[in-house]
Amino acid sequence: MFGRAPKKSDNTRYYEILGVSKNAAQDDLKKAYKKAAIKNHPDKGGDPEKFKELAQAYEVLSDPEKREIYDQYGEDALKEGMGGGGGGHDPFDIFSSFFGGGGGPFGGGSSRGRRQRRGEDVVHPLKVSLEDLYSGTSKKLSLSRNALCSKCSGKGSKSGASMKCAGCQGTGVKVSIRHLGPSMIQQMQHACNECKGTGETINDKDRCPQCKGEKVVQEKKVLEVIVEKGMQNGQKITFPGEADEAPDTVTGDIVFVLQQKEHPKFKRKAEDLFVEHTLSLTEALCGFQYVLTHLDGRQLLIKSNPGEVIKPDSYKAINDEGMPLYQRPFMKGNLYIHFTVDFPESLSLDQVKALEAVLPPKPSSQLTDMELDECEETTLNDVNMEEESRRKQQQAQQEAYDEDDDMPGGAQRVQCAQQ
Repeated sequence: MFGRAPKKSDNTRYYEILGVSKNAAQDDLKKAYKKAAIKNHPDKGGDPEKFKELAQAYEVLSDPEKREIYDQYGEDALKEGMGGGGGGHDPFDIFSSFFGGGGGPFGGGSSRGRRQRRGEDVVHPLKVSLEDLYSGTSKKLSLSRNALCSKCSGKGSKSGASMKCAGCQGTGVKVSIRHLGPSMIQQMQHACNECKGTGETINDKDRCPQCKGEKVVQEKKVLEVIVEKGMQNGQKITFPGEADEAPDTVTGDIVFVLQQKEHPKFKRKAEDLFVEHTLSLTEALCGFQYVLTHLDGRQLLIKSNPGEVIKPDSYKAINDEGMPLYQRPFMKGNLYIHFTVDFPESLSLDQVKALEAVLPPKPSSQLTDMELDECEETTLNDVNMEEESRRKQQQAQQEAYDEDDDMPGGAQRVQCAQQ
């Protein structure tokens, strides 16, 4: 009995996922998959579903038999079982075939389903000044890291062979049992000390002479860190794949975290800058001008308008003289100047008379001389309100403590509490 031919379905989606044409050669398929898989690897922050789709598409198109069925009948034919089906392999297994470790269509490895672990990121704080963040700068930093041995390509042996560790049976870990008491034990898992957690050992005579079987060697690397204008305190600058290398491992990143140093004059809030300035009473009333050196060395002339009076605790803004915006350096925030006024401690009688002659007159009293005579005289005393509040709080606590001691039965309550 003859089966009916399968219905045609979509036979272009896999090509679109890989970004290649329908007549792409195997080498083009490999290059397209490798580039897209690295970009979308979940350990690098990629989309897991996209990563899975890439592996599924590559698995089908890299197999001549499956590709022929897909081109002729489409995706549904593979799902119905023709040609062995599509998407049957672990996407990490396929990925590892390109970068070492694991089995798969091209890997030839025996550890089917083994995934490459991701190496740890290395985080370094980078202290920068506010001037650096305002104008931008670059800093060259020399770092040491582990790199795969070039002589043995990270195998650790001259022949490239290794043996399963007898101490841990190739698992890389050992379990030790600790007796805590009768019928009580504690199991502890730790890295195998014989193979250092690798699960394999290398014959002493076969060890690589360059790395001594360690598979990695120390290398120094100089990284140029570009601090762009407008970057923020705590912002990260990442160098992908520059951390310590290890066999069968996706290399982690080196991450620099900016730490802004305290500035003696300017304070930053997002894209705005704040600066404090103290005026004398004469400057506040009669006008002022002074020079402010900006973060890039420019000299700004700051002055009041003719006849303008500056009140204590007031702010003035200079537009477009704040911090440049990150990745939009031609746009800037504002520069805010916070003014305080330094009043004289006292005035002589002559100074008082001279001021009264030029300042607006004092408000006249609405009371008659007779009513003033009936008022009581008072004395104004200097006071620090913080110290005054602290003193009164301590006094209230002491009075509450003294009242507890004076209460009848107080000693009896203490005695009961002690029993």
